[in-house]
Formats: sequence, C-alpha cells, structure tokens
Amino acid sequence: MTSHTRRRILQGATLAAAGSVVGGYGLGPGAATAQAAAGGSGTPAGNGTSLPFLEGAFAPVTEELTAFDLRVTGRVPRDLDGRYLRTGPNPLGLEDPRAHHWMLGDGMVHGVRLRDGRAEWYRNRWVRSSQVAKKLGETYPGPIPPDDFPCNTHVIPYKGRILALQESGPLPYEMDGELGTVRPYDFRGTLEGAFTAHTKYDAAADELHAVAYYPTWDHVRHIMIDRTGRVARTSRIPVADAPMMHDFALTEKYVVIVDVPITFDPAAAEAGAIVPYIWNERHPMRLGVMPRTGGTTRWFEIDPVYFSHTLNAYDQGDELVLEHISMPAPFYAAGRGNGGPSSTGKPTPNRWTIDLRAGRVRTARIDDMAQEFPRVNESLVSRRHRFAYTANAAEMWRAYETMDGVPPRDEKFTNCLVKHDMSRDSKQVHRFPKGAAASEPVFVPRRGARDEDDGYVLSYVHDPDRGASDLVILSAQDFKGHPLARIHLPGRVPLGFHGSWVADQ
Repeated sequence: MTSHTRRRILQGATLAAAGSVVGGYGLGPGAATAQAAAGGSGTPAGNGTSLPFLEGAFAPVTEELTAFDLRVTGRVPRDLDGRYLRTGPNPLGLEDPRAHHWMLGDGMVHGVRLRDGRAEWYRNRWVRSSQVAKKLGETYPGPIPPDDFPCNTHVIPYKGRILALQESGPLPYEMDGELGTVRPYDFRGTLEGAFTAHTKYDAAADELHAVAYYPTWDHVRHIMIDRTGRVARTSRIPVADAPMMHDFALTEKYVVIVDVPITFDPAAAEAGAIVPYIWNERHPMRLGVMPRTGGTTRWFEIDPVYFSHTLNAYDQGDELVLEHISMPAPFYAAGRGNGGPSSTGKPTPNRWTIDLRAGRVRTARIDDMAQEFPRVNESLVSRRHRFAYTANAAEMWRAYETMDGVPPRDEKFTNCLVKHDMSRDSKQVHRFPKGAAASEPVFVPRRGARDEDDGYVLSYVHDPDRGASDLVILSAQDFKGHPLARIHLPGRVPLGFHGSWVADQ
C-alpha cells in the first residue's frame, strides 16, 4: 500500500469515525474564510453555495486562548473540583473549504478548571500531533507513531491520565492538566493496531473496553484493558466489507457489536477520494453478541439504520437492552453538497431489546424529538440506568439535512438539553434561546450522592448576544430550573464532539 493511499484511508476512516455527531470546524491563522464564517452570513465556498459546517455555531476558532478568574452568573457548586473538557475538529491551514470535509480537522480540546466555587481558568489547545506541531512551527518530540493524527473525537480520564481519542488507526494522545500534549499513549506498550473514540469503562470491574476497526482488516477487535492499565485480552471478530463501527455497547456479561451498512470503498481510496466510505445496500445491518470474556459471536440481523451513539446497555434476564441514538437509512458519510456528512432524517433515541432465547430483536422509539450525544451517570455504564441526558442543537440538524448547499426549511428544531426518566417514560426539557446551540451534556455526581441523578449536568452553550460560549451548570434534580451557574468564556467553543468531567484525585 502506498503512503498516499494509506493517508487517504486514514482520512476516510477519520471522517467516518466521527459518524453522526457534529463538531467544531476551524481554520488556521490567515485563512480568509474565518472572518466571513464567524459572522454567520458568508458563503465560504465563494461560489454561492452555503457550507453550513463552516458557518454560525460551526464557525472556526483561530487562536489558543488562556483566561483566568472567569466571570460567573450564579454560583459554581463548591464540590465541583476538577476540569470539564470537550474536544472537536478545528483544522489548521485550510486553504480551500470546498475541498475539505469538516470531520477531518485537527483536534482541539476546550477546558474549564473549577475549584472552591470558582472558575479558575479556560484554555483551548490543539492536540500536538506531528502535523499540527509542524504547522505551528514547533518541534515534535520523539518518534512519530504510525497513522499519527491529532485526535479530535473524545477526551477521557483514565487512571490519572487525560487521553484524547480517535479511532481506526491513531494512538490516543495523553494531555496534561493544562491541556498541553504529552505524548502518544499505547497503554504501557500493550496496544497494537487501531483503537476507538468510544471506550466503555466498567467502574465495578475497573476495566476499559474498546471495539476497534481498520479499513484493511477483515475483522474488528474487542480490546479489554484491565485494572493494571494494560491490554489484557484482544478478541478478533470476523466481519465483511470493512464496515465503520463508531460505537458499541457493553453489559455485565456481553459485548454488543453494531455492524452498519457504511463500508470502506478501496477503489475510491485509490482514486484519492477524501471520504472513501459509502452506504452499502448489499451489506446487512447486524447486532453481534459476544461474551465479555471472548468466544463465539452470535449475530442478529435487523432493519438498516444509521447507528450513531450508545446511550447505555444492560442485561435483563435472557435479554440485552441497548439504548442508543440512530438516524433513518441511508446515511451519507461524504455528504450531499453540505461540506459534511448528510442524513435523510433526524437523530432520535431508540431501544433495541435482544432476546437471546427467542433469537430476535425488538425495536422501540424512546422519543420523537431530535437529539444526540446521549450520556448517563458514568458509574452505571454496562448496568441498568434510570436517567439519561441528551442535547438538541438546531443548527446541527439543519446542517445535516442540507442538500446541494440548500438548507431545509424545517423550523421544528430547537436548542435544549433533555433529561429522560426511563422508568416513567418521561422527559424534562431545559430550553435555550434561538442561536444558543447546546453541546453534549455530561453528568457529574454530587459529592456524597446516593441517588443516580443527585448531581450536576454540564454543557457548553453558545451565547449569541456575546458571540462567545458559556459553561452552563444545571442541577440534575431541578433540570428545568435556572442554571446554578453560567461561566462566561472569553471565546466561542464551536459545536463539537465529546467530553468528560476529570475530577481531581
């Protein structure tokens, strides 16, 4: 395989890796598009065609900022002691927006440090891969790892480290407490091959799980990292057509593989396509159930959808319950003239119930409202939960449904965060004004909490009046009430991907 083809494969995998979430999109210093996009009224393509992933809430940020003693409306809870981090693509040196896909951007992590009821600082920093270091005129320390990429999809805490994650090739990058890049991280020399952006940490077992794919593999890999921080087991699961597997599910007993009809196109990669992944009608949609300890995978064929993100999964007698976000089929990773991926309908929360005894899968809609970025109390990953949190950002869904540069006229979308009560089949909605796009909500338990929802929900929310972002802190048990605090940041946090609360040890 030539290096050119390998690079194209990595780019395509990186695109598909971000799947159906919408991320921030920035340009490097000196790009003329940045100023037009920041105003929200320009047409970056320069040919009359709107590129929604470069405008409004997606407009680029071009600087790394540091600000101390941030202004706060309300009061920051004193038991919030740590960092709220979130990442997304923010490419450097983009010369022609028409030749670029927004999910290929260099990762940038945004963070706010909270302590003793104060918002001590805000920082945003690019992940210093070899290519980012070169663009910034910096020296890259040490050897360059294979498939090096500035991870742009998720950022998690793991055993005292902060890891920026990508999938389908690149190693994670470790970052320090002030968002400086430390080094690529390979789990103490034990990780071989690709990793994922959507790990599952089982707190009770102290295990980190991943399902990794790569465009030249004839299988996917379930990776289990044990309490020592080393890869303890890797299981290879045969699959055809090199499908993109952005996320998976974990229960106490099983790993659930989601085999989607978005597959790698080698001919497109050889021809230099930026996005060599296609919706493949000939590839069946399947759920694969494998014991966590390894062994035979049992497959269940289901109607095709675009599977985006796992909310959570758990065992229920002879059944497995998998709650998730999905979109109607087909889903176009390469987009349809919008400068990013394109969907044929809105994302909604749904439930698959896998009946192991009867050998069938039941599907149910949880809610009809458009929403994404599902999260639960992280201590309950792989175990039954009651509450879940999601986000709805109007610009996100309009961008996804833009075809040939023409946005939809549908005005049904709104900006809000949602709290679901699965035991009562009900929800609470915390609404934001027009133009106040909300990012992924992350639940943080209150110190000494006994109830599942006793804590806080944190999210970056755009403030259209300031042209900047706020870190909004809600009480999870008073979800519709006024925010406990709005921390006013010095700049924008573009709509991005995923993040985590990193508590001080």
